[in-house]
Amino acid sequence: MRADQDQPIRLVDYRPSDYVIDTIDLDIILHPTATRVTSRLSIRPNPKGRANAPLVLDGDGLVPVAVTLDDAALDLSTGFATADRLTIETPPQRPFVLIVETRLDPTANTKLMGLYRSGSAYCTQCEAEGFRRITYALDRPDVLSVFTTRIEAARAEASVLLGNGNLVRQGAVEAAEGEDRHFAVWHDPHPKPPYLFAVVGGNLGSIHDSFSTSEGRVVSLGIYVEPGKEPLAAYAMDALKRSMRWDETAFGRAYDLDVFNIVAVSDFNMGAMENKGLNVFNDKYILASPETATDADYAGIETVVAHEYFHNWTGNRITCRDWFQLCLKEGLTVFRDQEFSADQRSRAVKRIADVRTLRARQFPEDGGPLAHSVRPVVYREINNFYTATIYEKGAEIIRMLQLLIGSDAFATGMTLYFDQYDGTAATIEQFIGCFAETSGRDLTQFMRWYEQAGTPVVTATHGYDASAKTLTLDIAQRTPETPGQSEKSPLVMPLALGLVGAEGDAIPLDAVRSDDLTEAERAAGTIELTTAERRIVLHDVPGPVSPSWLRGFSAPVRLISSLTEQDRLTLLAHDSDGFNRWEAAQTLVSHYILDGLTSDEAPDEERLAALLSAFSAVLNGALVDPAFTAQVLNLPSEADLARDVGRDVDPDAIHRRREELRGDIGQTLRTPLLDLYDTLSKPVAYSPDASSAGRRALRNVVLGYLAAGDPMDGARLCAAQFDTADNMTDRMAALGIMTLIPGSKQDGLLARFYAMFERDALVVDKWLAVHAVSPDPTTLDRVRSLMRHPAFSLSNPNRVYSLIGSFASNPTQFNRADGRGYDLVAEVVLAVDAINPQVAARVLNAFRSWRMMESGRRDRAEAALRWIAARNTLSADVRDIVDRSLA
Repeated sequence: MRADQDQPIRLVDYRPSDYVIDTIDLDIILHPTATRVTSRLSIRPNPKGRANAPLVLDGDGLVPVAVTLDDAALDLSTGFATADRLTIETPPQRPFVLIVETRLDPTANTKLMGLYRSGSAYCTQCEAEGFRRITYALDRPDVLSVFTTRIEAARAEASVLLGNGNLVRQGAVEAAEGEDRHFAVWHDPHPKPPYLFAVVGGNLGSIHDSFSTSEGRVVSLGIYVEPGKEPLAAYAMDALKRSMRWDETAFGRAYDLDVFNIVAVSDFNMGAMENKGLNVFNDKYILASPETATDADYAGIETVVAHEYFHNWTGNRITCRDWFQLCLKEGLTVFRDQEFSADQRSRAVKRIADVRTLRARQFPEDGGPLAHSVRPVVYREINNFYTATIYEKGAEIIRMLQLLIGSDAFATGMTLYFDQYDGTAATIEQFIGCFAETSGRDLTQFMRWYEQAGTPVVTATHGYDASAKTLTLDIAQRTPETPGQSEKSPLVMPLALGLVGAEGDAIPLDAVRSDDLTEAERAAGTIELTTAERRIVLHDVPGPVSPSWLRGFSAPVRLISSLTEQDRLTLLAHDSDGFNRWEAAQTLVSHYILDGLTSDEAPDEERLAALLSAFSAVLNGALVDPAFTAQVLNLPSEADLARDVGRDVDPDAIHRRREELRGDIGQTLRTPLLDLYDTLSKPVAYSPDASSAGRRALRNVVLGYLAAGDPMDGARLCAAQFDTADNMTDRMAALGIMTLIPGSKQDGLLARFYAMFERDALVVDKWLAVHAVSPDPTTLDRVRSLMRHPAFSLSNPNRVYSLIGSFASNPTQFNRADGRGYDLVAEVVLAVDAINPQVAARVLNAFRSWRMMESGRRDRAEAALRWIAARNTLSADVRDIVDRSLA
């Protein structure tokens, strides 16, 4: 099942494993450079596999020491066990036991896959194919085994020994005189694939709590961190307990072990990992205090803790049959964590934030050379498919399913899925089949969402006939061509629709007459589009209306509508759907900015006045819902605007035009902005709750406009806020806005910030990122200089993502006209590839939209990609991304 650069893995080639491993007993004796792993595998032929097939176990860079089969030692000199494979040509066609001993060097493992060191601690990461770097195995998600793990170490080096499942035994080890060694045995009664295996050993601090499940089980909870950082894990513990309760009430899922542990480490390729009963986290998603973490950090901790916990059922208890089904666990679990966060915070604001993420990360992926379907049909390197398409678009598909069949049928379908497939490795077809059964609907066409890549484009036009009092709606869909898919079939998509009168009166669909709508569509206020085109005529419509299309972003599509600017102003002022009020503001701004790019004339003063008037009205009601107001006032990002342009993008022109509008808003609305800023600046005790975070978000959006309208006074306000802030959110906002003000004293503020927090690596990450995202032309040289800073390291993923990843998301400086931004990122990709290919591949993804650029930038980006591609020493991860980017 392992991907190879020259032999792509294809879904159509899937076949069950020829052998089953019922139990895996591991004995791991930890050592910095010579860890010994002894695995005892209870193997039997799989009745669904090929009879008399050879046994081929996966390895990756292993050093075999000894192998026995049913107590008979096998001769390693025959070459049956190599670094990457263990092959027994004629294994017994009955149950048998294979015992294998390997040696590992965790300190030298810079890939951070398998068993490695994070600081002085031992840690594992096995998803997707890391277990084979620990011992030989059938390292595939459809081979489920019961694991028992004994871990041994010197107590001075690793006083804490953690594994999957429940702790069943621990104690001292008889050792050489003067050496204090100990062991712990962990047993997980739930069969799981190797990618969910984990061990951790180290001298760690911890906090503890307990949780009583709805089934009466008392669960011991622990979060393990670097000594001295225990207080910083309190919010994560609170988020964990809230997640556990929510999953019981929302999905009826109770936790199933006696112990649930989380470990936070500073060296981790991903955000976190859902290993059964022992979640391993990048410490940025665990550690937080008001002085060191922003509101976004707190929200991220809440989301990621929930996500990994929810995997206990959607990913662990039911896993995926093969890696092509990755969205079955990831997309579904993202949907679940989004629903959790929406319940914990503001549902409208959460929906807006999720769609912002989808459009910023997934839409560009869908529109570029790296486009792939939510369930891919082929891959070369599975690590490169942990993408926004799998996660975010996968979640949107689940959301559409719920809307199409209704909440009751969806809840019943989820229960059926849990009951029917618990303890198995499932497929998308099996999952969707549960909802077809509970809803009585044919979901064959719905499956196309998993099969077709690309972002569908929906065109919606409307026309009102005053004499007949009819409203005619014409809707059409098309999905653009994507790599490997030139022909697209119509999808089934729910288009939530509202009608808003000129005075703001709402006209429900079930209040008008139409032979073109089903009763279900009228009642739900949602049109189902299943064909390429559809016309709907509504009768008895009392007057002109503004259609509120795609309410709640009911389908992950790009909408092109006939709405006028007046329609959008009406929706912004009166729409009952919070998402579409925000969408109206975003579209008004986007059209104003982009129309100015194609005209040499002065800005349309009438349009600008209407836009400023709308923003003024928003400010008047700002304190009703500060978090929502902050979202409405936030202009589309430069990346959003570039995506709307679509081709021949000039990032510098977009930046200039956007900054001009920010300045106009700041100058024209200065008085209400100052009043609101002063109101929101009244001292209150810090709290990370949603309401408090919303007030800070609005205050900092307002500060940004004030600085854009009057840079000199803005610099004064930023410096004052920086000095008086009692929390990282306000301090970081002041610092970030200051870096946007030309000629300000940003260097002094940046130096002070670093002096205050140089001992906190997670805050230093923020400091690095602030430098990297500045639009100032000196940013590239600053980044090169910071790469030589003692705080930066190419071997630490967080440092690379913070500095280089942030720079690669900088629209003007990464996409510099001289190509130097592309060259810098290409150089780093090659340097990191020799250390950690997964991190290098993730950074390389920054080139995903290079074909959108104007011709000069496009040529320079292509040259940088070809420079990378010319190297014959590339990892499989980077080779896969660069080849697909150039295809």
